[in-house]
Amino acid sequence: MTFLPAPQGRGVAWHIPLRTLAVMVVTMTLATCSGGGRTGPPTAQHDICAIFAQYPEWRDITYDVERRWGAPVPVAMAIIQQESSFRAEARPPQRYAMGVIPVGRASSAYGFAQAIDGTWDWYRQETGRSSADRSDFEDAADFVGWYMAKTASANGIGMHDAYNQYLAYHEGHAGYRRGNHHAKGWLLAVAQRVAERAVRYRGQLGGCS
Repeated sequence: MTFLPAPQGRGVAWHIPLRTLAVMVVTMTLATCSGGGRTGPPTAQHDICAIFAQYPEWRDITYDVERRWGAPVPVAMAIIQQESSFRAEARPPQRYAMGVIPVGRASSAYGFAQAIDGTWDWYRQETGRSSADRSDFEDAADFVGWYMAKTASANGIGMHDAYNQYLAYHEGHAGYRRGNHHAKGWLLAVAQRVAERAVRYRGQLGGCS
């Protein structure tokens, strides 16, 4: 790379070629947009008050979802935390054949709610939210509330029953009815953690400023 010599009488300053300068500006702009605190996951995910303090708009969004679908804020937030750790672009890990050849991901799950393609399309068609984006927290939270309401109707699971709501969320309504989860000890343990997190979030909410 060739730098232009500094003009006389201006110390050791040097000039950067315009093309290089443009690249640097774009890179720094992208880093600022993608790396800022408002796009990353909450830093204290065990504390719903801290989450809402970091992202105040999430409080309004989740209470709107509760009013719209009847999905309690602590349960919906516990499900989202389990699914993506509040990462907007979360995906299942890449799978490899023989340890080196990429063969795709376990599913099409994506975004805050880890919704798969088919179920997301169902949600968008039924709700009329054709432009809904899985990496947008408002859309993802609304999806979770919508799916929980579907679960209550299809499987008779109460909206406050975080344990079984999560099992149906993970296995699908038909899979839950078939009892697929009973043979998955690891999944039952995860559902228990979701239930415990929902209880903790519920207890914390009353003390949020």
